[in-house]
Amino acid sequence: MTQHADFFLQTTSRNHRDYEILRAVHVEQTPLKVLAKRFGLSHGTIRNICSRFGQNPHMNFFRPDRTEADPPNPPKADPSEVQRMRAKRKKRILELREKHQHSVAEICKILKKENFSASPSNVARILREAGFKKLPRRTRKQRQEAVQVHRAPQADARLLDLSTRHFTTRYGGLFLFAHDLARINLDGMLQTCKMPGSVMIPAGAAMRALLGMKLWGYRRTSHIMEDVLEPGLALFSGLNAIPKVSSLSEYSCRVHPDSLRHLMERWHVAVRTLGISLGSGTSFDLDFHTIPYHGDDAFTEKHFISKRSRSQKGILSLVVRDADARMFVYADARVRQSDRQQQLMQFIEFWKERTGSLPREVVFDSTFTTYAQLQKLNELGIDFLTLRRRSKKMVAELMETPANQWKQIRLTNIGRTFRNSRVLEKLIRIRDYKTDVRQIAIIDLGHDAPTLLMTNQMKTKAGDLIDRYARRMIIENTIADAIDFFHMDALSSAVPLKIEMDLQLTLMASMLYRLFALRIGNDMQTAKPGTLFRKFIENQGKVQIQPDQIIVTLSRKSNHPYLLAAGYTEFNDPIPWLDHRRLKIQTR
Repeated sequence: MTQHADFFLQTTSRNHRDYEILRAVHVEQTPLKVLAKRFGLSHGTIRNICSRFGQNPHMNFFRPDRTEADPPNPPKADPSEVQRMRAKRKKRILELREKHQHSVAEICKILKKENFSASPSNVARILREAGFKKLPRRTRKQRQEAVQVHRAPQADARLLDLSTRHFTTRYGGLFLFAHDLARINLDGMLQTCKMPGSVMIPAGAAMRALLGMKLWGYRRTSHIMEDVLEPGLALFSGLNAIPKVSSLSEYSCRVHPDSLRHLMERWHVAVRTLGISLGSGTSFDLDFHTIPYHGDDAFTEKHFISKRSRSQKGILSLVVRDADARMFVYADARVRQSDRQQQLMQFIEFWKERTGSLPREVVFDSTFTTYAQLQKLNELGIDFLTLRRRSKKMVAELMETPANQWKQIRLTNIGRTFRNSRVLEKLIRIRDYKTDVRQIAIIDLGHDAPTLLMTNQMKTKAGDLIDRYARRMIIENTIADAIDFFHMDALSSAVPLKIEMDLQLTLMASMLYRLFALRIGNDMQTAKPGTLFRKFIENQGKVQIQPDQIIVTLSRKSNHPYLLAAGYTEFNDPIPWLDHRRLKIQTR
């Protein structure tokens, strides 16, 4: 009975040892110092074992016996093999430094590709022990020559590879806009507008590259360098590779402002031929936006920036939105302080030249134009709605008006807390205006002072006019959304021509997103471009190039049923810049 006592006195595993220690502590009440001496451990180690057991008293000290079905323990590495691999790695490290003069970081990258595991500290230690000193500072060209870098090919439409192949791209959702661009015939439009181009980078390819960045929401043009090797963006543009930053910047400088104006006119006409209702095109919201400039250009004027409540150097741009279609229809970045007040009439002339008719209604704020321009609008038969600038004397007179003269109304078409308001209407005379103007004073809108609306619409109900101007306020949110997603403020230069190009691309991208939203439907008509991008466009895909068609299979997303219902998977149009091969969209 005593011949197996050594099994309990001489433990062979850690679990066995801990079990004997805990049994002696809790059953035999053996002091910790005695156990430490018996098992050859420190007093702190014994205390830690008891503490762990107190936290988990259901510890399993016993394992079931191994069966033949259990997998065997992995074999330990042969010490001689480990030493051999370490020697081989050390030889390779010394070779990379001695023959090629690679730095520690470069050596680590090369070893990782060759399936050697080595940290920078180990590589530095091996080089230091071998007597190598730190490398002197090198230029960027010297570092590129030392490391084998995979350089992006030069952009050339003639080298576009349409051979049978397949690849994965993170720009899969971008191809949802390709069918609309093909139906609009962007290449023919650019040729008519005399947009510049070359044999290597035609005008259509350059514009699609810039437009693709706008549709994808690039923060700055320079960020395109991150994806110069991305095949999906290049295929969407019709090139073998995306042009570099210098090429895109130079192209924007080569575009004449008149060409952009003609492009704006033809773009609107082409978009409306797609068979989608984009609104009546009769009521417009107008506003100015200042694009900040942080350089030292002496010819850049100071303009007021509302979001910062101050004036600073910047480029003043005019943006016009179709109130019914909810999209930008006009933009001009050549606005100076001297001709700011004439921009309203210039837009009206542009719209008349393009459509043959005058706008029915224009809505703008109090600082947009002068009273003399309002008289011209009235003579042309155009309805206007604007705010009137308030003085202390006006506010005092309105607040002294008896309460029984104010009319109670309820606002219905705007989502605001203050719906029940009071209005006071009267006809007034203003300078440089020959007839009476209707003034509507509104209180109980959540403001301390009354709001003054001024219009030449005499028969329209006051509540409808207030609701209409409230919808005009959405243009500021629309502009803010364009700044956030289309990045109108992310310009690296204050050259007006570049800003005009950026505004034109913003206008085109906004319309494409609007077309996409209308086609999707299902409460997506009023969705912002950022929301549409996040729900549908931001999606990777697998591209299969076949002899007669190109198939883009989008990764699975919860909103794909909207694409199926809108018929995007049924489109099978030929794409002119892709050798007239048919583009088919699929979903997983």
